[in-house]
Amino acid sequence: MSSADQTPPPLYAKREPIFPRRVKGSFRTMKWWLLAMMLGIYYVIPWIRWDRGPEMPNQAVLLDLGNRRFFFFMIEIWPHEFYFVAGLLIMAGIGLFLFTSALGRVWCGYACPQTVWTDLFILVERWIEGDRNARLRLHRKSWDFEKFRKYGLKWTVWFLIGMATGGAWVFYFADAPTLFVDLFTGQAHPVAYITVLILTMTTFLFGGFFREQICIYACPWPRIQAAMMDEDTLTIDYRFWRGEPRGKLKKGELDPNQGDCIDCMACVNVCPMGIDIRDGQQMECITCGLCIDACDEVMDRIGKPRGLISYMALSDQVDEQAGKPPKSVWKHVFRPRTVLYTSIWAIIGVGLIVALFLRADLDMSVAPVRNPTHIVLSDGTVRNVYDIRLRNMYPEARMFVLSVTENPDLSLSIQGEPSNRVMVGPDEQALLRVYLTAPPDTPSNTAERSNLRIWAAIAEGTERVYSDTVFNGRNQ
Repeated sequence: MSSADQTPPPLYAKREPIFPRRVKGSFRTMKWWLLAMMLGIYYVIPWIRWDRGPEMPNQAVLLDLGNRRFFFFMIEIWPHEFYFVAGLLIMAGIGLFLFTSALGRVWCGYACPQTVWTDLFILVERWIEGDRNARLRLHRKSWDFEKFRKYGLKWTVWFLIGMATGGAWVFYFADAPTLFVDLFTGQAHPVAYITVLILTMTTFLFGGFFREQICIYACPWPRIQAAMMDEDTLTIDYRFWRGEPRGKLKKGELDPNQGDCIDCMACVNVCPMGIDIRDGQQMECITCGLCIDACDEVMDRIGKPRGLISYMALSDQVDEQAGKPPKSVWKHVFRPRTVLYTSIWAIIGVGLIVALFLRADLDMSVAPVRNPTHIVLSDGTVRNVYDIRLRNMYPEARMFVLSVTENPDLSLSIQGEPSNRVMVGPDEQALLRVYLTAPPDTPSNTAERSNLRIWAAIAEGTERVYSDTVFNGRNQ
């Protein structure tokens, strides 16, 4: 046959759906507890109330985009304090490096939202359609009333979970009880409906249909993790030196030349990624531990010791095969790389805590008006104009008093105010137009440029802040 008659192979293989079998064990139990805890936190937090005073939002966790503030219980972050958010993101990244270096892809296997919601969707699928074999039979059979009924019920529950997921997300950006009523009465902003719809569909598709494809093809972390791992990283592996050569176990027969693996495929059937851990460490493995539970269950039934599949390091494989005892878990976890990550993570965390407790509850920024840099009045007086932003990060209104130092010949006035005092409401900011004037024949008037310091002090308190700027004279 000529080359022209040959059909080129497809670029992409057709996806074969994976139907993980139900399994019991310590890792599966831990995953159920983590799933319940993380979903509970995600859905419940927007409804927790926190009293901040009569004029402040009482939602414990709120991303107030309208006023550009972030509330987290007793902590309030303003836009100019974004370094706190940046620090937390850096800590999250370093924490991911730390856990991956020590324990492999534990984030992917236990805490990643894709894993958590996929576990929940598989649980719904198992409740409605049955365990692995029943789901396989239903998938392969032609469409009839039973298949329509079960698939329709399953997709409906998935869609409701997706709606709850999208709804919970938008509750973090507005008062949850108010927005909940507005969503169902049609009074919410269109952005809220669009956001809920997008998150509903992504949750429905990612958790119900795409599943392992998101981890394999869409997520970059499987390809990055190799840089975080080495031969001492604890990850899930198969003790090939003990399990091979594998073979079926016949009742009443013991073959001394056969390994402990009886090729029952239990580890493969429970894997949500559809891989065979006996083929060695693979990019697709999310180290969820379900293959350990399945293999330990089989080992108990055939009277073999547990641990044919378990958490271990590559260096342990070499030592155990040579008859040497493996290293302790702590020697794997605490090594130079993980100690370095922990140190950096702790330093950033301590720095953020110190900065949080040392920050003042008032702030000021000064911006000179550059066009023009100064104005010469008819009597020879020179005027400079400044835009000053005062932030009262306190739950009560406070009177600010503005003053200028280092230049006694300058006078300060606030546009629209009879004096140098201004009231700023609780947890609010005020933008002021401020004038500094230098009379004729004074140093500030005749000099090209003079340095000065503008102060903002609380009228009935000791708190104050300052900002350094310059005054432009007539000889500039």
